[in-house]
Formats: sequence, structure tokens, C-alpha cells
Amino acid sequence: MPAFLFEVGTEELPADFVSDAIAQWLTRIPQSLQEHFLTPDKIEVFGTPRRLAVLLSGLPEQQADREEDVKGPPVKAAFKDGQPTKAAEGFARKQGVSLEDFEIRDTEKGEFIFVVKQISGRPTPEILQELCLDWWRSLEGRRFMRWSDGDLRFPRPVRWLISLFDDQVLPVTLTNGSETLSSDRLSRGHRVLHPDPIAIEQASQYVKKLQEASIWVDPAVRQSGILSAVEKAAAALGGTADVAPDLLAEVVNLVEFPSVVVGKFDQEFLSLPPEVIITVMVTHQRYFAVSKGESLLPNFIAISNGNPEKQALISAGNERVIRARLADAKFFYDADCQESLENFVPKLEAVTFQEDLGSVRAKVDRIGLVAQQITEQLELAVEQTTEIIRCSLLCKADLMTSMVYEFPELEGIMGEKYARVCGESDAVAQGIVEHYQPRGAEDALPETLTGQIVGISDRIDTLVSIFGLGLIPTGSSDPFALRRAANAIINITWHADLGINLAELVKTHCDRFVAEHPDKESPESALQEFLMLRLRTLLQDERKLDYDLVNAVLGEADAEYTTRALADLLDLRDRAEFLQSIRQNQQLDRIYETVNRSTRLAAKGDLATDVLEAARVVDSGLFQSPAESAFYEALVALLPKTQAAQASRDYIQLVAGLQEVAPTVGNFFDGPDSVLVMDPEPEIRRNRLNLLGVLRNHGRVLADFGPIVKP
Repeated sequence: MPAFLFEVGTEELPADFVSDAIAQWLTRIPQSLQEHFLTPDKIEVFGTPRRLAVLLSGLPEQQADREEDVKGPPVKAAFKDGQPTKAAEGFARKQGVSLEDFEIRDTEKGEFIFVVKQISGRPTPEILQELCLDWWRSLEGRRFMRWSDGDLRFPRPVRWLISLFDDQVLPVTLTNGSETLSSDRLSRGHRVLHPDPIAIEQASQYVKKLQEASIWVDPAVRQSGILSAVEKAAAALGGTADVAPDLLAEVVNLVEFPSVVVGKFDQEFLSLPPEVIITVMVTHQRYFAVSKGESLLPNFIAISNGNPEKQALISAGNERVIRARLADAKFFYDADCQESLENFVPKLEAVTFQEDLGSVRAKVDRIGLVAQQITEQLELAVEQTTEIIRCSLLCKADLMTSMVYEFPELEGIMGEKYARVCGESDAVAQGIVEHYQPRGAEDALPETLTGQIVGISDRIDTLVSIFGLGLIPTGSSDPFALRRAANAIINITWHADLGINLAELVKTHCDRFVAEHPDKESPESALQEFLMLRLRTLLQDERKLDYDLVNAVLGEADAEYTTRALADLLDLRDRAEFLQSIRQNQQLDRIYETVNRSTRLAAKGDLATDVLEAARVVDSGLFQSPAESAFYEALVALLPKTQAAQASRDYIQLVAGLQEVAPTVGNFFDGPDSVLVMDPEPEIRRNRLNLLGVLRNHGRVLADFGPIVKP
């Protein structure tokens, strides 16, 4: 069966675009082919810095013939007095059929005319010729550019096209202003090792022909080869390579014919913090570091796209570059160490946090205020509080150091190093680096109390300040990473089991913001809503809890539940996970009907949701049935169990109590002594609704049963 090759040759593409483009084509090309009734046996997408290509194997010569139902006008419009109307004749003419070919079918909207058209399959080459440039045009990415004098946009100029159906060139033309590219069978080999054009005689020979021209066109093959070669080179040095996945992915798409180059640097540079050396290697040079045990070796491994026979020359050039980079880093480090970290704090006045919010120095003061309040909430000892406040003062100081100015990736990391150099405690030093964690979805959470509290404080200040300016994230736009900040606050709190009152923290610092910005409104309400959305996302998407159970603990536009959730994030987490567990062991089923039915009816009354003592709101003198008395006594017996569950957050006691109440409530509704809740007499009706309201409120200690869906 035939194969089809489409290759777009370019100037050197950005590495991240190559991987993105491959991913896009792997999704879009199969969809495009399916829409045109073509199903190849195999779809392969390739990419290097100078090309993107797709190879389709096992294609049919043409589409299969098919039938297609075409819906026409309603019967009422197609015929009048048994005769075809102009609408019918026009439809027949447009579809190329006669009136005798009409079928009348019933639909949801009445009877309509249909015809069954026999459609002959088109030749496959003809379809591919139309589609391939659309595949190229559909690619999306950042920093697209124009070239020549045309309007076409792509990350780099397009230099050649191949469109080959087996051994036949399918004519495809790309016009860009005065420049025109026409497809042929000529590809390009490696710039150095095979600069001459390569003729691809058969589409199926593509990978083999490029390999002969020193091009490893398959990224998976390049990655496997690079990883194996790097590991082998590191072993020869007596160490192991530090292969970061992001670096490996980038290097794979920087080369077409990878070869390993090993280099070394002066031993004196090992006096630098390892993070500095690795940053110089990885971020600035795309080298792999080599370590032995816990120590770095004075070596690096680079992946070259040049001539392997010139490795010694390439290595010498790389060594000169990294020696200069490391010398700069050592100069910055030595200069920074001459000064106390605290001396950099006043210099933060020169760094703007946000134009309407002042300097980073002002932000540091606000972080300290939040941190102080958290230490008070947690009732920490004086020593711990002192270290936390000290850490909050120094947490941004390294932004003014020479090293971080040159290598911004090292913020926080260098703060910790310099804190230790100038004699700060371990808690303060570790807290400085940890307060930035998590930096991303895959990053670790801070482990020290100092890092946790300062990190939460930093993010609360950011949220309050940015929300206060009205810069609330919309859609996918979140330039201040506020969603990530909110997620971090919640995840750190859960991870460390910190008993903070987030609602109180938000209120205090929203009030402070308004006091400092009297022309602004308090962002408290908007920020609460935002945090509740983040809680919902984390519980459902990260903790995989059922959506209705998440709704049950968060409430639905329920101010009481919002306050409760934000006041005690640990209790919220525990209740949500507890609900999931009792759903799985069927305990939820045994109380669901009792509490849910009571909740629905109690909504017809006006009892406040915080009343748990039946004696306060129920008049036993109004009882007309033993079922009412039994219900009342059951609520009296339930009260201490609910109170114990509240105090200990051990909600199994509450569930057990609700299970015991269930038969009594069932008798109240449906037993021989059942009553009419909505009695015509207002006082009796209110009394019975209060019974149900008290039971609902006991259930609400765990969750709002209204949103829970019965399985």
C-alpha cells in the first residue's frame, strides 16, 4: 500500500517549538485524515531543528465509495396538492437526483425529504495534495516571524518542501510575497557532515535516507542515543550524569546528529555552591553536570551537532566558555559574601513589586505582618516566632545580590547560601529557600515551619494586593500566577497540618489594604470566592474526590460554609475525605435518606443553621403524636455525640448517631404514628419544621446533604 511523505524544511527552529509541533500534528493529522475518510496503517511525525515531517504508511489508493444521507426541505414545503414545489425541484437539481429518488422520513421536527447519494471515493493523492499545507498552517506557537516580503508567519523561514506519494512528487506551492516554494523530492542533510541535497526516491525510504545523510530524524531515537552516550561518558569519568528531563528534552531538539563532547573546568570553581555551577552549565550552556556521590566533578558533558572528528576542538571551545562563565560567577559570589545579607534589605526599595503597590521592600514588611499573625494563630514559642519574622525580613534580600542579578534562577537558593555565610540560623536559611516552594506543579512543598509560614505569608500578601487592585485572573490569563499562589497556600497548609484561620488572615489584610488604599474597595469577597474555587479544584482534580461530596463540604453559595471552609482548611479536607470513605463503605447510604429528606423539608422553615439543641426551639407541649416525642428524644440523645465529633473532628461518632436516629425519623415520616409536617396550624407546622431543622443542622456539622447525589 502507498506511503506519503510531507516535509517542511526551515532555518533552525526553537527546540520547544519542535516538540510542540510534533504533538500538534500527532493530534490534528489523524483527525484531518479521518474527516476525509482516509485511514493509514501508521502515522509517524518527525522533527529536528531544521525540519518537520509526517510519514503516512499503508494508505489506500483512493477513498472508499460511500453513501451519504442528505436532508432536504420539509414535506409540507416540498409538495403542494401532491405536486412538487420549486423547493423540491431546486433540492433535486442541487443534489443531482430525480424526484423519484426522494425518501420521506419522520424526524423530531416532522416529515422531511431525504436523498441517499452515492459518492465515489476521490484519489488519495488528490486529497493529500490539498491537506498537507493546511497541516503546516494549523501549527501554533509563540514568537512567529515574517520573512521575505510576504505575510506568512512561522518561527523560522521555510526553505524547502517535500510532498511525495510513493515515488511521485505531488505538486504543492507555498507563496510568500515574491518568494515561491514548490515541492520536490530533495531534502537537506546535516549542515556540516552532509551539506549536499538528498533525493528521496520513495516516501518509505525517508528515515533511512536521512540517516545516511547524518540526520537522526526521529526524536525518540535521538533521545535514546543521547541518554545512552551521556551515561557512558559519565561512567568513564567515574561519576553519574545529572540528566534533568527538561534539559534532555531541549537538547534532543537542538541537534540533528548528536555526539558527546566531554570537557573539564578548573578545580577551584568547585568552591562555588553546586547550584551555581549547575545553573551555569544547564541554563546557560545546556551541558550535563557530572557528580560522584554528593559532590560535583570538575567535568561536563555537552551534546554537539558538529563533526565528531573535531571533538577535541569543540571541547576546548566549550571549556573556554564555561571557564569564563564560572569565573564571573565566582567573582559575584565572593563580592556578595563580603556583605551581610541584611545589608541588601534596604536596597529592595529600588525594586518595584508592582507600580501601584510600591517596592519589594514594602512587600517584605507586609509579609512580616502576615507571618506575625500566623504565629499568633498557631501560638508558637517566642524562639520560633523570632526566626520566622527574621526569615520574612531576609526572604527577598538576595534579589539585590550580584549573583541573582546575573542568574535570576538562583533567587532563594543564594539567599540560603548567603544567610549561612553570615551566620543566620539553619531555620532562617532554610526558610529563605523554601518559602518559594512549590515553584511549579511538580516541585516539592516546604518542610520547615519557617519556610511554610513565610511562604504562605508571601502568597497571601500577593493575593490580597493584586486582588485589591482589581487584577483578578480571567480565563487562561493569570500574569501574577495567582491560581498557583492560592493552590500553594492550601497545599502547604494541608501538607503541614497547619491550623491556620485563612478567613481571618484574608480579612485582616484586606482591611489593611483598604486602609492603605482608601480609594479601593475591599477584595475580601472576591478573594474568598477565588479561594473556594481553588479548593474545589484541588479536592476534585488532585485528591480525586467526587464532585457532589466536594459541593457538600463547600456548600453552594453558602456564606456559612465559605467562612467555615476558609477558617479551618484541615477540617474541610478531613470532612471531604471522610465523606468519600463512608460512601465507599456504604455508611453514607444508611444516613443519606434520613438527613437529605429532613434537609429538603427544613428549607420550608426558618430555623437558623447553627441550632443543635432541640430544647431551644421545639415545644414538646405541641406534640400530637408519639412519633414527635420519639424524634425529639432522639435529637436530645444525638447532641452530645455531635458535640464530641465537633470537638475531636472524629465524624464517625456523628455518623453513628445519625444511623441510630434514622429509624425514628423514618417512623416520623412514614410509620403508624407519622405526622403531616406541613400542618395547617402554624405553630404545630413550625414546631415540626424545627425538629427537622435541628436534624439538618446536625448533618451540616459534617456536610450539606442537599448537593449529595444518591447512587
